Amino acid sequence: MKTIYHKLFVVLLVGAAGLAGCKKGWLDVNQDPNRVTDDNITPELLFPQAAQATGARSSSGNFQFINNWMGYWAQSGDFAIQQDETTYNIDFTFGDALWQNQYNVLFDLNLVKVKAQAKGDSVLAGASMVLSAKLFQDLVDIFGNIPYSQAFKNNQYTQPAFDDAKTVYASLQTSLDSAIIYLNGPVRSSFETADIVTGGDTELWIKFANTLKLRMLIRQSQVSGFNPAAEIAKIVANGGVLHEGESISVNPGYQNAVNKQSPFYANYGLTPTGAEASTATRANKYFVDLLSNTSDPRLNRFFKAPANGGAITGTTYGLAAGNPVGANSSSFGPGLARSAEQDQWIMTSVESMFLEAEAIARGWMAGDAKTAYEDAVRESFSWLGVPNAITAANTYMASTPIANWSNAGGTAATRAKFITYQKYIALAGINPLEAWSDQRRLNMLPNNGYISVNPGRLSNTIPVRLLYPQSEYTTNSANVNAQGTQNQFTSKLFWQP
Repeated sequence: MKTIYHKLFVVLLVGAAGLAGCKKGWLDVNQDPNRVTDDNITPELLFPQAAQATGARSSSGNFQFINNWMGYWAQSGDFAIQQDETTYNIDFTFGDALWQNQYNVLFDLNLVKVKAQAKGDSVLAGASMVLSAKLFQDLVDIFGNIPYSQAFKNNQYTQPAFDDAKTVYASLQTSLDSAIIYLNGPVRSSFETADIVTGGDTELWIKFANTLKLRMLIRQSQVSGFNPAAEIAKIVANGGVLHEGESISVNPGYQNAVNKQSPFYANYGLTPTGAEASTATRANKYFVDLLSNTSDPRLNRFFKAPANGGAITGTTYGLAAGNPVGANSSSFGPGLARSAEQDQWIMTSVESMFLEAEAIARGWMAGDAKTAYEDAVRESFSWLGVPNAITAANTYMASTPIANWSNAGGTAATRAKFITYQKYIALAGINPLEAWSDQRRLNMLPNNGYISVNPGRLSNTIPVRLLYPQSEYTTNSANVNAQGTQNQFTSKLFWQP
């Protein structure tokens, strides 16, 4: 779980310690201000890097398999299909990079919190805690039990124990409560400069924290006896969740240059020279057909027509031969890959508003479920940049059975499925983990057309989790083995029915 930065930091500190052991001489006259030391690595300097890395996680190739599993994306016919992914025959190496990269960013965020607390900068500490909560929840929702309470306490625990996933969720709720208290504290002048997420807007940070709290509550909607009332009351009392135009995103100054592009655009848009960044990644036929058959204008925002003209074309996930070649299949449209300078989303207003709509439909929060749901759909159209977004969204909902509230049913359960199906559509390529979690929680997709057609697939359902990574079995074997044998199809997470 140690980052490259951490390793470099340790090496430099060892070198500094060696020099400190020498006799006094001319080397002691001046200190090199450019040398990495614990004193000059301030939380204000660390936070922008950690925040940018958090945003980059949202568009990382580590999560591409979920976009594929959920029917959003598929491999172009120009490339051989990935056998382990398309057969669901994953092993301990499959999620290794995701696990390590997630913990790498969490290490930096923890260091920001510790250093900010030591300086008495509660607001910066609170912001880092909110971002950490987001990444930790991601890990729980993918792997289940994870190292949490002993993580990053390297002086005490070289091999951190795994915490129960349900306990981690409860601890994250408490951590977010503390973060909100911190964010209500005095704001230092340095925070606005360091905060490349909201530009120093602590109210927006608090809404972000509240949205994360709500998302964890929604995950547990199918847990027998679960009562969210106390946590919902806190969310309402602290200002509610993110709404129209309040997406959480990061931008340190992205530009169209090598290693300086916005992460999603760098991964799936165009290179600085104008070439396709990922010629292997294309639209999935399942999702293209879904939006085409419902005349959903968002299709042209998610994907673009092929370079040689014609309609937006998807590829069949898991098909070894016969898929359209790259020139005849569709890459990403201007709703997702807008420009090299675009903000990189961390959590969108769209996701937040759909979460709130489900909470209202379940009777957890006050409000009109129909209004909240329709506002969320309109926000999806607006966020993606659909022309005449509000009118287009209203027309879509009025004319499309799967989007018309009159078909939502009269129970909390039917309304929740109806809302999450539309959330599934709205979050294509934006947050596939949310869609995967909803499918595991509610099974809201009406058919299994998104399932891989690879004849070697192990199941007609997608996995419910990833297996623990090989790196943990290598470096933390006693603790990971204590979790028992995991199966990607049957070892459900605690919040799954």
